[in-house]
Amino acid sequence: MIKNSVIAYGVVSRALHWMSALTVFFLFGLGLYMVDLSYYDAWYKSAPDLHRSIGLCLFLITLVRMAWRRISPPPAPIGRHDWELKIAHVVHLLLIGLLLLTLLAGYLISTADGRGISVFGLFELPALLPAEKGREEWSGTLHQVGAWSLIGLVVLHVLAALKHHWIDRDETLRRMLGLKLKTSDEAESDADR
Repeated sequence: MIKNSVIAYGVVSRALHWMSALTVFFLFGLGLYMVDLSYYDAWYKSAPDLHRSIGLCLFLITLVRMAWRRISPPPAPIGRHDWELKIAHVVHLLLIGLLLLTLLAGYLISTADGRGISVFGLFELPALLPAEKGREEWSGTLHQVGAWSLIGLVVLHVLAALKHHWIDRDETLRRMLGLKLKTSDEAESDADR
C-alpha cells in the first residue's frame, strides 16, 4: 500500500517518517561530535560539510513529508481520551516546527558570511541573504536550542508510542512499523486485559 488508508500508514509515509527520524538522530550525534573537534582533527572541516549537506537533505525530506500529508492524509490518531488526541496533534506540529526552525537556523549559520553551502561537493546552494556580522552567533544559539528541544520532543514522542504499544495495547506503533494490524477480536482481547 503506497498511500495511507483510514487505518494504516502507507509505505511512503513510513519511509519518510523513519528517514527523518534516523537523520535527526544522526545529525544530532554528529553535531555533538563536531563541537569538540580541534583545528588539527581530520574531521574538523569534513564533519561540518557533511552535517550541512545532510541537513539540507533533511529539509527536502521534510518538505516532501509536508506535501505528502496533503496528498495522502494520515489515518486518524488513536487515543482513549480527547486530551490525548489534542496533545498528539500539538506534539506533531511542534516536531515539524522545531525541525524546520533548527534547519533554517543551520542554514543561517552556514551562510552568515554570505557564501553558499556546498552540498556533498556536487553543487552549491546559494546564500539568500548578504553577509551579516553577528548572525552566526544568534542563529547558532537558535540552532542549538532547537536541536535540543527537538530531541527532547522526539524522546517524548517515542515514549508515547511505547505507551500506546505496551500499556494501551493499540495499533499506533504497529501501523508506523508496517506490521500486520490486529483483527477486531484480537483488539478486543487486548482491551479486556
